[in-house]
This record gives sequence, structure tokens and C-alpha cells, in this order.
Amino acid sequence: MHIAPYDNRNKPIVDVDHPLVPLNYFNIVKLKAGEVFDYQVAGFETCVVPATGTVTVETMGETYKDIGNRGEDVWDGEPEGVYIPVGAGCRITARTDTEVFVAGAKYDEVLKPFAVREAELDRVQYGSDDTKTHRKIKHILGANQHDRVGRLLVSELFTVGAGGWSGFPSHKHDTDRLPEETRHDETYNFRFKPNYGSGLQMLQRVDNEPGDAYHIVDGSTICIDKGYHPCSVLPGYEMYYFTILGGLSQRSLKQYFQPTHAEQLHTIPGIMDMVAKFK
Repeated sequence: MHIAPYDNRNKPIVDVDHPLVPLNYFNIVKLKAGEVFDYQVAGFETCVVPATGTVTVETMGETYKDIGNRGEDVWDGEPEGVYIPVGAGCRITARTDTEVFVAGAKYDEVLKPFAVREAELDRVQYGSDDTKTHRKIKHILGANQHDRVGRLLVSELFTVGAGGWSGFPSHKHDTDRLPEETRHDETYNFRFKPNYGSGLQMLQRVDNEPGDAYHIVDGSTICIDKGYHPCSVLPGYEMYYFTILGGLSQRSLKQYFQPTHAEQLHTIPGIMDMVAKFK
């Protein structure tokens, strides 16, 4: 499902009980310096990640100051975030003009809040220019935070260079059938540099049968409930996407690679290192 960019007026783009991705929650909050935004999501753990600007985050009696250090866009600095426990009230105070991503996953246990600073990011780089798969991943809630989070995985993915593919070899994660695969609903929000760039999100439900394709632009949101889902960016542009994964029965993601393209696992450098980080 493609949700074209629109002014959501600080209301959830993917709300609780979404018909396609009921395990996910996603909001974009835009604030001027000094403005305050309060939220609370029953039954969901969430993570506050400034796309740009700097905020102070308050939750469960804790205050996390100066979260976020990016300037004009998501390429201008490193991400930071704050984990908000299930159902906890959260107050975001803008220190500068800011755009904030709020990611969430369904869960039923109340854990402790914490901040993820730049030094605590879990980074991985894989692929190659030759295979048109070169990208960087910056895990905000990744393997480093595995024991402190319930079911939520939050990452930022960047294409390296101009043009190329991401999410390839094609994989899916729509069925709980360990050890081969886990059910994880997934939501993306895309950005392009320059911002008039665009790309393509594929969604193939069944191996070797035609699927769907969506033209993605700066600000596009994609909800993935099932199927194989690689995406690409036009030559001459860079692509970023904010990624939310929510597991049905466990946090660690187990991807099932499309049988038709499985041999490509042996052609892309570092692919298994990438897979290991989604824990």
C-alpha cells in the first residue's frame, strides 16, 4: 500500500489497528521551536526519532535533552532516538524547528525508557557499486538494544551513490514459521536527495507471479503486509527510508529470501552481516 505524502497535521499516518499493518504505528510530527506535542499510544511501544532538528523528550519521569542533531535533511547529521514504553505518555518539546518520526510496534509489557545517542547506533554497510546494491543501515533500535525492547525495530536505510536497489535479494517476512521466517509488519517513509527524485517500490505476492509497483516520491509512506518487496531509486538521486518493523511473536527478524533470486545472496558482499543486525 502506498500513502502519498500529505499534511497529516501531526496525526498518525499509520494508526493502531491499521487494516494492513496492525503491528505498526507511525506518525510524523512537525513543530516550530518552543512548541510541544503530547501523545500516548495504548498497547504500543514507540520510539521518537527527529528527522531534522533537536527536541527534548519526557516520559515516565525521565527527561532526555537535546535529542537529534540534524540540520536541513536526513543526510545532514546522525539519527538519535528515545524509546517510549507501552502506553506511556510522552511529551516532545521542540528546541529548534523540527520534524519528528514516531515509530511503534504492538506489545504488552511495560519496559523502561532510554535514549539512543549517536555513539550507540548500530551501523552496517553492505552491497557494492558493481551490483547496484550498495547501502548503509543505521539501526536506532537494533541489535545493540535487543534486551531493552519488546518487538520494535527502528532503522534508517541509505542508498550509497546515485541510483541502485535496496531490499534485494527479494525477501519477505509475513508468516510465523520458524526457523525459516517470522511475521513482521513493516512501514517505510521515503526521502530523496535532491527532493524531487523518486523511485519504485515493488511488491510481489507470490514467487514468479506478477506483482504490484508503486511510484514513490519524497515523503511517500509504504505499508508492507506480505510479499517480496525490493525498491529502487532513479539514477542520479540518493534514497533514504525510515523503517519500522513490528514482530508478531518475537523481536528478531527472520527473512525468507525469494527462491527465484536466492543465488544472488552469494553475489552481494556483506549480505549476511546485514541480516544478522535485525535482531
